[in-house]
Amino acid sequence: MPPISRPLRQSDYNLFPKDKPIVIDNGGSNFRIGWAGESDPRLTFRNVVQRPRHKATGETVTIVGDHDPSLMKYFDCTRSSYRSPFDNNVVYQFEIMEYILDYGFERLGADGSQVDHPILITECACNPVQSRSKMAELLFETYGVPSVAFGVDAAFSYKHNQQLGVCDKDGLVVNSGFNTSHVIPFVNGEPVIEACCRTNVGGFHITDYLKQLLSLKYPMHLPSLTWEKVEDLKVEHCYVAQDYASEVRLFQKGTKEEAEQKMRCWQLPWIRPPQEESPSEEEIARRVALKEKQGQRLREMAAAKRSSRITELETELQGLEFLLQQLLKVPEDEIASFLSETGYISKQEIESAILRVSQSLRKAKGELVEVDEKMEPSSAEKYPLLNVPDNLLTPEQLKEKRKQQFLKTTSEGRQRAKLKRFEEELQREKQNQQDEEKRLENPELYLEQLRAKHKELSEKVEQRKRLKTNGSRTNGNQSLSGGVGRGERLNAAQKERMRLLTTAAFDRGKGEDTFGAKDEDWQLYKLMSKDNDDDDDGPDEDETELARVTSRLQDIDPTFVAKSEMGQGVLQTIPELVPRFRPLTAEDFQIVLGVERFRCPEILFQPNMVGIDQAGLDEMVGVSVRRLPSKIDDIESKITNSILMTGGSCLFPGMDGRLEAGVRKIQPFLSPIRVIRASDPIFDAWRGAATYAASVLFSGQTFSRQDYYEKGEDWLWKYQIKYTL
Repeated sequence: MPPISRPLRQSDYNLFPKDKPIVIDNGGSNFRIGWAGESDPRLTFRNVVQRPRHKATGETVTIVGDHDPSLMKYFDCTRSSYRSPFDNNVVYQFEIMEYILDYGFERLGADGSQVDHPILITECACNPVQSRSKMAELLFETYGVPSVAFGVDAAFSYKHNQQLGVCDKDGLVVNSGFNTSHVIPFVNGEPVIEACCRTNVGGFHITDYLKQLLSLKYPMHLPSLTWEKVEDLKVEHCYVAQDYASEVRLFQKGTKEEAEQKMRCWQLPWIRPPQEESPSEEEIARRVALKEKQGQRLREMAAAKRSSRITELETELQGLEFLLQQLLKVPEDEIASFLSETGYISKQEIESAILRVSQSLRKAKGELVEVDEKMEPSSAEKYPLLNVPDNLLTPEQLKEKRKQQFLKTTSEGRQRAKLKRFEEELQREKQNQQDEEKRLENPELYLEQLRAKHKELSEKVEQRKRLKTNGSRTNGNQSLSGGVGRGERLNAAQKERMRLLTTAAFDRGKGEDTFGAKDEDWQLYKLMSKDNDDDDDGPDEDETELARVTSRLQDIDPTFVAKSEMGQGVLQTIPELVPRFRPLTAEDFQIVLGVERFRCPEILFQPNMVGIDQAGLDEMVGVSVRRLPSKIDDIESKITNSILMTGGSCLFPGMDGRLEAGVRKIQPFLSPIRVIRASDPIFDAWRGAATYAASVLFSGQTFSRQDYYEKGEDWLWKYQIKYTL
């Protein structure tokens, strides 16, 4: 666990002499700052900056490092995100680095912009000189520090553990950090920078990979899978498998008990829904009585409304009949003036209104409404120009005659459709009465027959629709789902209509459009009308009967479920396919970690799993050993006998055993191999740097402000400290 931060007051800061160095471990994940010679850093925080806006004032504030979640509710963080000064493990955002240094120096007790203490700051191995020069410029120009020293964090960690007796002076350090991993060999206590290796895989990539896997596995819990929480899950539950293939095989082919032993479960917050108690008999009776009372009230309201409607229609009918009687008594020459006062145009209009009102009255009383054609005016009266020859009519009358022909055709079509619907309704009522008689005789047999009929009709309708969609000419080489033109899907009436339309367009397309001027044109129009189709796209007899049977089943069979199949309107009884919704339980709010526990840390040894074509840690050790100078005798055995693991990503259980097994595979037979973990992989780098800065000879390893102004940034190309003092 990281030590508790102990920020200094200004008075405490002044107690330290000006030659007391300040030690900074500038890591990709955390920033640690403290005084030389102490055992722990004074301040540790995340090396990130966020700049949200205050919700009330709209002011932009700068938040460095960790934050208090209870205070973040006052800020709008949707438009800002965490920003790091690092690109991989190289500092390149020095504006953000300045915010972090301001915060660190202020919490350390420095007042103002002047820091009168030497600085020892860590960096990565083979850090670009451009980044080092910008950091020196920031410290010298902005803070006015007297001198600066740069050192590799992994080297400080190795030297600290060497002083503790954990490792030898000849050895190798494997530093797996937040963004990258380094392998640096040591000979006689000094790092051999020419033989070091680096791969761009670290703790960040492990956390990101784990977050991706859990997000794909539990998309309904994305708000809970925050970066901080996934980081905690990684630290608490992940481990490195000694044999990755066998570990995966355990989950694939092993027993359930063996796999469950490797799993870990994270329970999300869940509140049990309140369980409704079954109502008592008194409550059921009360509900039934209330429902009956409400139904009775609705029936009374409907009866009152129906009675009022009947009264209104009877009054209107009496008024129309009285008006018709008065019209019969009026002389012929006064009929026009009499009708103008009533609002009607002719006697036929009054008779049509009487017919319409009488039909509405019979319908309101519940009587059967029959089509009464006696009161309809004759065609000669309604369309007087149809029987008059064209040579006796004026051009205006010819236009009126064509209009009357069109109106007569459409009126006759509507009348036929009305009669057809009336006959179908009578037939349906008759069929329902017969079915009810059969049901009362033998309910079980009737229900079984009705289900069989429903299944048969459903199959017939489905077959017909499939044939209509795919065409009727199917063979072994043609599937039911494609390769059929539109012409093969048309029935006989539709094909005849298309032929007539094509002929009319060919005959009339070259000259003036005079379609409708002749009687034969209207005969052609009637032939092309869809009302004459015997087999149209509307519902046929089977579909109508299927709808009736389905409605009947829904009324008498409580277990029947109507289901539309593939969007074609086919109704089927498939109770087992009906989705059943169950209440959510605690298991629905559990995040189970199985193969993810060892799959994510495996990218340290197989970076290609996340698309990074680089070497793993064990392979990097072999590459670094081969890069050592060959003139040193028996150097390989000395190096591999003291392999130190440091960095936050080396804390996974099983890391040392897996690294030792991987190195043993690439080293000669019976080579001495010893892999050890640092005493504190996270803080050993700062402690080693603090011990180094507290030595007497540290001042000779610094780069002073005077050297900076006199020699410039180019001198940093040659600058390198000696770790053995």
